[in-house]
This record gives sequence, structure tokens and C-alpha cells, in this order.
Amino acid sequence: MQNLNELFEPGLLKELMNCPLVDLKANDLVLREGAFIREIPILVEGSLKVRRTDASGKEIVLYYIQPGESCILSITSCLNDKQSSAEALSVGQSKLLIVKAEQAKEWMDTYKSWRLFVMKLYHQRIDEVLTLVDHIAFKQMDFRLIEKLKEKTTISGPIIEITHQQLANELGTAREVVSRLLKHLEKQGMVSLERGFIKVLGPL
Repeated sequence: MQNLNELFEPGLLKELMNCPLVDLKANDLVLREGAFIREIPILVEGSLKVRRTDASGKEIVLYYIQPGESCILSITSCLNDKQSSAEALSVGQSKLLIVKAEQAKEWMDTYKSWRLFVMKLYHQRIDEVLTLVDHIAFKQMDFRLIEKLKEKTTISGPIIEITHQQLANELGTAREVVSRLLKHLEKQGMVSLERGFIKVLGPL
């Protein structure tokens, strides 16, 4: 938890050490869309995915949460007593600290490092969502697919455990479109396609 030591002042670290530490498995739900927020996660190990999903099951990934970060949607919903507008789930095995909503509100007044943490997260996520909007509005699907694969290799390395359907859901398109583009990348020697995973063979 060295990353947290670098983020927060001693008094806040002491309070964080008293917060419950929770182990998650892949796809465990951390935040449910439409729910009121009573607890805020701070990720210690692993990765969380924040997404929105429509009635047909198509999803769009808003951003990923890495160790030493939290979910800004959880924090803002908590501070404003609003329902969550997205859901978050664990990408793989993860560990997170659980902060009660009342604590998070008190810390905004008590700890400067917590206020800075929240503001930094807010600006970081706004930038990421604006980048996502740019990709959807202005970039071709082949470019978006390559960017998504690059993003995933930074988390999992060259072997990405994902199906074509899951990848299509994250990109908000049809499975057939993703499969066709992946086949094209495979012919170029950029990826190897296997059942349930994609292996990136070189720079994308």
C-alpha cells in the first residue's frame, strides 16, 4: 500500500488502516447502476472497470480504476446523495478498501490530501471521458479496436483474456465487426486469435 502512503497525510492513513479490506474475484460487482452510494472503494490491488450497459446488453467502458485510485462516480454520487449513473466490477482478482459514505464526506472538511485526491480523480476522469467521446464521434472502428487492445495490454500484458463478443460490447458495436477487424490484424501478424483470448504479437 505504498501508493496510498504517498497520497495521504498520516492522520488519514491511520483512518484508512481501520477500513475493511475486501477481496474480489473477476466480475464481482462493486457498484450497481441506479443504486444510492453508501460505501466508496479505494483500490489497493488489481483493476476495476466502470461501464454503462443498455437493455440489449451492449456496454461502453467509461474508464478503468487502478491501484491507488477510487471511483469518482461513487464519490460524487455519495457527496450529493444521488444514485449511481454507472456500474463498476472487478476485472480480475482485486483488493479494495471500503470507506463509509459518512467518512468520505467528513474527510472533505478534515483532510487536504483527500480533497486533492478527489479533485485529481475528477479531472483525470473528465479527460478520459472526453477522449472516449472523441473516439466514438471522430475515430473509425479499426482505430478504436487497436486503442482498446493497447489499453488492455497495459493491464494484462500481451495475452488478453476476452471474447470477441465481450470486446464488441465494450466498443459498442456488433461481434461480427470486431471479428472481421481482428482477422485483418491477424493476417497482418499483429495478433493471434485463440478461443477466449487474444495474443498481441508486437507493437500495434
